[in-house]
Amino acid sequence: MSRRNRIFLGILALFAVVVSVLLYRVAGDLDTRYRESAEESLVDTAHLLAAFIETDMRELNAAPQHLRAAFDNAYRRRFEARIFGITKRRVDLHVYLTDANGKVIFDSAGRAEGEDYRAWRDVHKVLAGEYGARTTQIDPDKPDSAVMYVGAPIRANDRIVGVISVGKPVASHRELVATAREKLLSVGIITLSAFVLLLLVVSVWLARPFGLTADLLRLVRQEGVRHPRRLLRRLATVLRAAYADMRDALAGRSYTEEYVQTLTHELKSPLTAIRGAAELLQEDMPPEQRRRFAGNIREQVQRLQNLADRLLELASLEKRRTVDDVQALDIGDVVREAVTAVEPAAQHKKVTLQTHITGAVRLEGDPFLLRQALINLLANALDYSPAGGTIHLHAQLTGRRAEISVRDHGPGIPDYALDRVFERFYSLQRPNNGKKSTGLGLAFVREIAHLHGGQAHIANHPEGGAVASIILPAAGATTK
Repeated sequence: MSRRNRIFLGILALFAVVVSVLLYRVAGDLDTRYRESAEESLVDTAHLLAAFIETDMRELNAAPQHLRAAFDNAYRRRFEARIFGITKRRVDLHVYLTDANGKVIFDSAGRAEGEDYRAWRDVHKVLAGEYGARTTQIDPDKPDSAVMYVGAPIRANDRIVGVISVGKPVASHRELVATAREKLLSVGIITLSAFVLLLLVVSVWLARPFGLTADLLRLVRQEGVRHPRRLLRRLATVLRAAYADMRDALAGRSYTEEYVQTLTHELKSPLTAIRGAAELLQEDMPPEQRRRFAGNIREQVQRLQNLADRLLELASLEKRRTVDDVQALDIGDVVREAVTAVEPAAQHKKVTLQTHITGAVRLEGDPFLLRQALINLLANALDYSPAGGTIHLHAQLTGRRAEISVRDHGPGIPDYALDRVFERFYSLQRPNNGKKSTGLGLAFVREIAHLHGGQAHIANHPEGGAVASIILPAAGATTK
């Protein structure tokens, strides 16, 4: 994966991670926020009941009868209160009243009357004149049995004569928390979907929508409905090319500056050599040196010409989203034509070209482009092959994919360069002369492979040398 692809996908991944972390933190705090809200309501309720008892009751012992009657009536009530996503049908408050010694004189549940509650935090703190609250799990084996209690003092003659504590099951708000988390998850999904949709809209806009639409219509006219699988494969290639256009457009100035800087660096070396040789030719020198410097100028000019030609070819490929001249091909024919093209150079270097074609593998693509891709791979292997060596070219069917590989017996590729050999302008020194190429050959091969819906790979062979491969969709195959 190229650096630009990694940066682009990294931005998408970073956005998704940031949104996910924010949603996770907010969702994790929902339970705490609901408990805080419930506790605040319990404080109001406890003080309201305390004020009612202080106002209406002259004696604390008279309060339980009124409270018992009120809560019995409240617990018998049946209603239907729709609170956002949940429905509440009964009162679930638990209230108990203690005297100044912490002894329970009223329990709305009727189970703790007469017990000493001074040890409980809500009673102990309130009797001491402080804020008292607690959360207690009624059944140790049931986490959902926890109840939040908030106490309020009952005063008579500026003296605390009792405590009323109001409790609410924690489980009563968990449904609210679960509903809120579902809504939060929905918001997160909608946000991510909207971001992806925005990218798609931007991609269509930046990738010249009319050209993209024309490419899609042309594909449909060419393929029709007779070959749906092939049509889908080529549509995927068109959309992948549109994504590449979008990526490069979004990269903007940084991408352009990087490209120009690299190209300038590649042009600088031959231009420097030409200028140096031209300055020396202005001086008097023996004919042999003059011929050598003139030859150096021709060599560097040829290097610049090769660089310009390759750049034009690569730029032309990168602008294309589809293969214009699609033909049904036998890979054996393409391989033989490519081998014939590089045979003179191989004979000059005394390198043997061995071809191994397993079965008759058929492809659908542009014969000229595929032939050029193989010629580039063979020429690259020839540069790294030792004199008298052998280059193996294999073509075979692997599942529904046609694989064409070229192996040399050279020094192989250093580990630090394996991930960069397909980058534009990146090149290694040739072992025979120490010079570098334009660094565009393998980039050209990769673009051709992508244009045909395939991939290009390169790796070191376990027994020495390097293996460069093109993997393309196969139209059909027969094995001998």
